[in-house]
Amino acid sequence: MRKYLPVLVLFVAAFTIGIVGFQAYRDKQMASGEESAYGGAFKLVAMNGKEITDQSLRGNPSAVFFGYTHCPVVCPTTLFDLDSWLKQLGPEGETIRGYMVTVDPERDTPEYIEKYITNVSDRITGITGDPKDIATMLKAYNIYSKKVDEDGENYTMDHTASILLLDKNGRLRSTIAYGEPAETAISKLKRLAAG
Repeated sequence: MRKYLPVLVLFVAAFTIGIVGFQAYRDKQMASGEESAYGGAFKLVAMNGKEITDQSLRGNPSAVFFGYTHCPVVCPTTLFDLDSWLKQLGPEGETIRGYMVTVDPERDTPEYIEKYITNVSDRITGITGDPKDIATMLKAYNIYSKKVDEDGENYTMDHTASILLLDKNGRLRSTIAYGEPAETAISKLKRLAAG
């Protein structure tokens, strides 16, 4: 149990940072009386090699999560879960666009992330880019990420594990926490799709 304590502490810290970031965004919006798009401007690379920007998160509701292809449990679980939930929604959820933004751009090239995602889903787009540009996006979206257990190429990444639910105007509507019950997650996605 003791050897898992540092991992548990980091997971709780990442979860707490995500919740605090979400609440700070909501408080700011309530105080100003108007809602603006969540996060900030970014220019990255989609898994097909084409440019993707913050404007790509407009026009349709989006489910955005942050992860990496070498992740042992959380990221593949989130990828499978989100794909499954979108399929369960059927036509009701066709407008929702799914995205996985890497927190490990050094290893996650467009080709590598595409292979990783398309083995699971045809509804989710992988996003990568220059490490500095990824870091800028993570900061703007209040996403915690840290390299740990550094041992050459065999490192892991701690990161926020929640899915951000953005409406068609890029405004944050809700989050789905890692491990949240499927019924609750699907209910949130239905509300997102309904606008």
